[in-house]
Amino acid sequence: MFRPMRRMAQRMDECECLEILKEASHGTLALSGDDGYPYSIPMSFVLDGKRILFHSALSGHKIDSIKRCEKASFAVVSRDDVIKEKYTTGYESVIVFGRIGIIRDEIERFNAISILARKYYPEDSTEHLNSIIERDKSFCILSLEIEHISGKRGLERLKKPLKDRP
Repeated sequence: MFRPMRRMAQRMDECECLEILKEASHGTLALSGDDGYPYSIPMSFVLDGKRILFHSALSGHKIDSIKRCEKASFAVVSRDDVIKEKYTTGYESVIVFGRIGIIRDEIERFNAISILARKYYPEDSTEHLNSIIERDKSFCILSLEIEHISGKRGLERLKKPLKDRP
């Protein structure tokens, strides 16, 4: 169902892909938008097991697109070092394919927003975090269930020994 990577020598294994998803601060969510146009949105996220969680408004283009078609992809670029004299970059990237939906269960929604918040503000107190979540109910949480994941490392990144990589 999913295409194999063309440049297999640059392929990263699933563990490396998941590690990049754990570390990255944002990526781009791609959906089927209006009138057949792709709709791609930069998003903050958190990896939670084999799913990716996103915070969203309750309505809008993104929600309409998800209601119309649950298939989505999410891309993250990491360690993107421009090597100008070679007209290239030393990068690592991950693309996830899956089905996305709105978390409807209130307990699961609360747990998901807590996981997402802890990624970006881990030292926040539980009391403060809970008060923020309780005060603002005008959001939803999206869950992208990972069906396929692939990662690729640029040739310049492959040339550096692991110990020399940032």
